[in-house]
Amino acid sequence: MSEFVLPIAVGIATGALAGCGVGGGTLLLLYMTALGGVSFADAKWINLLFFTVTAVIALVSHIKNKLIEWRATVICTLCGVATAIPAALFAQTLEEGALSKIFGALFIIAGIRELFAKEKTNK
Repeated sequence: MSEFVLPIAVGIATGALAGCGVGGGTLLLLYMTALGGVSFADAKWINLLFFTVTAVIALVSHIKNKLIEWRATVICTLCGVATAIPAALFAQTLEEGALSKIFGALFIIAGIRELFAKEKTNK
């Protein structure tokens, strides 16, 4: 029973962080690969399932609160699908080690950008 306590606690914590927009799925991915003994290949699919559930819940909430810019949503969705398919096909050609290094590099770049990003003010 105690072997399930930490994974459940991590799932709850990352879910709460995802709800706040912190990137709980990425934290879940790091936990699974670094401490959970899950391969990167399996962890990315678990992370995708996690993201899908939290995204649907967030979308329903945003629609309810009339916070969706539909034109931007459609454009971003079309562009996302158009680039996700070739990117997924490309990722399948890479070895797991190469894919995890690319992910790590992008994660570090995103973190550095966030550290030095200037907050935009609404006028």
